[in-house]
Amino acid sequence: MYASFFGLNEKPFSITPDPRYLYLGRRHAEALAHLLYGITESGGFIQLTGEVGTGKTTVVRSLLEQLPEHAEVALVLNPRLSPAEFLLTICEELHVEVPDRSSPKAVVDALNRHLLEAHAAGRRVVLIVDEAQNLSADVLEQIRLLTNLETAKQKLLQIILIGQPELREVLARSDLRQLAQRITGRYHLEPLEADELRAYVRHRLEVAGSRAELFTPGAVKALHHHSGGVPRLVNVIADRALLGAWAREETVVSPAMARKAASEVFGEPRRRSRRRVPLAALLMLGIALAILAGVGTALLREHFASPAGISTVQSTGVPEAANSRAMVPASGAAPVPALGLAEPARDDEPGGASAAGIAPVSADDAGPATPDPAAMAHQNPAAESVPVRESAPPLAERLALGELATGTDQAFTALLGRWQLTYRPTAGPACEQVAAQGLQCLLQRGTWGELAALNRPAILVLSDRDGREHQLVLNRVSDGMAELVAGQQAITVPLGELLTLWFGEYLLLWRAEAGDGRVLARGATGTDVLWLRRVLGELRGAPVLPADSRTYDPGLEAAVREFQRSRRLAADGIAGAMTLISVNEALDLPGRERLQDDT
Repeated sequence: MYASFFGLNEKPFSITPDPRYLYLGRRHAEALAHLLYGITESGGFIQLTGEVGTGKTTVVRSLLEQLPEHAEVALVLNPRLSPAEFLLTICEELHVEVPDRSSPKAVVDALNRHLLEAHAAGRRVVLIVDEAQNLSADVLEQIRLLTNLETAKQKLLQIILIGQPELREVLARSDLRQLAQRITGRYHLEPLEADELRAYVRHRLEVAGSRAELFTPGAVKALHHHSGGVPRLVNVIADRALLGAWAREETVVSPAMARKAASEVFGEPRRRSRRRVPLAALLMLGIALAILAGVGTALLREHFASPAGISTVQSTGVPEAANSRAMVPASGAAPVPALGLAEPARDDEPGGASAAGIAPVSADDAGPATPDPAAMAHQNPAAESVPVRESAPPLAERLALGELATGTDQAFTALLGRWQLTYRPTAGPACEQVAAQGLQCLLQRGTWGELAALNRPAILVLSDRDGREHQLVLNRVSDGMAELVAGQQAITVPLGELLTLWFGEYLLLWRAEAGDGRVLARGATGTDVLWLRRVLGELRGAPVLPADSRTYDPGLEAAVREFQRSRRLAADGIAGAMTLISVNEALDLPGRERLQDDT
């Protein structure tokens, strides 16, 4: 109703879950870290609780996106089951064949055989139970018995219980103390803080296509006051506030409008809920705090700075003279089975930035040379030696002890060296240097599935257990192991270990085959549009007519949507950085540095 009035493509504050609107606040990222730790480490029995509407489902959805390749998941969404039904549900989720009318013992035996086979094959089996506060005492006892399925060294089944705060009360009962004692990690999901809520509102508006701030700072403050930071309540109040502003033909929501919307939702003024101190610092079990806006991210963004600035991509046409820098999606990309899975992403979705360069130049295959930063001012990186490989203690320990060279300059030196580019720390922002040498930067906050699908070496922002942030280059991935470069050292760690320290921030390089890597949408014209038309015709085996047109017309938009669907990108018809990189991958062009070579 009000979307077109505000220049939106759709209503931004629907309470229906939509992966395009996924936003992980600090607490959500901390909760996700707990769950990932329980999956990637042995013996995890994790409890996640939170009030209604705080985003537990969001965390679970993000978890499923970022699961390690070797993880096998049984997801139980309806816990109001008998013990026998509960066991059968687990077997159905894991595709374990159980004869009809089997006894509970026979079902457990079949499940145990499957778990042993998975363990022998190197797979991790995880049971996730949502709405766990509704589990009966008998089912909880059955869960306790399932924790007895183990080898001499580790549990065969890792269990994650997710529920409302009542779950904590249930597990505190004396008759369930044996089960409670087996829980190795507990995390309670708190509502969004004021600064997180501002980012949350901005994120949803940008995904919906907003080019302006539709809520004044005072209105955002009122949203936080009346919602208590609960995302679901924020959505309801914000939606009502936009409706009220539309009815009054106001282009911005004022504090008074936000307060009025809250009173309409709740029937009376709502007091801010009491806040509790988060327990993350005590419960992270060695995992760093997921402060995604921390020092490491800020340093990367400094190197992304440019006089040209950064513009927000809209779903409308992008003219030929449009700014070459654009915001790009927050999550999802085409799948690369050997590296991970991804959920749909939008090329106009916020969360990162694509720095376009000058006209691209051709390059031969680049070697993984990573010179010393000081030497880079005088020498070509191709002439430097390959980093010395060495075995290492756990990565988290080495980061905390400061044993690795994890500065931003070292990271850019290594990443540009992989592409045989020169980086000089004193010569200005790294991405301007990249652009001058024919490539583009993509600065992004997303998921492992997205990064794996892009299949490019990248600088990752990792957090140690003290909250300090580090920049390392993810150089290669093979057989569940990740090769990282820190200064002159190349170290190899299990991928699962790496993912417990990484919360989605990365920067990679890519090459535009035509033009400057700008976002292309209906109405755009130029040689890059013609190139896109021709290569999509090659990929689908039929020309995109008219074959010689340099205009991004509805026919080309339809072809882009078709390609995006084939790569599991959100089919929005906009060719942004994500789509263009995916096109490059589909063409299998030479001169591209990859995380994993084709086998």
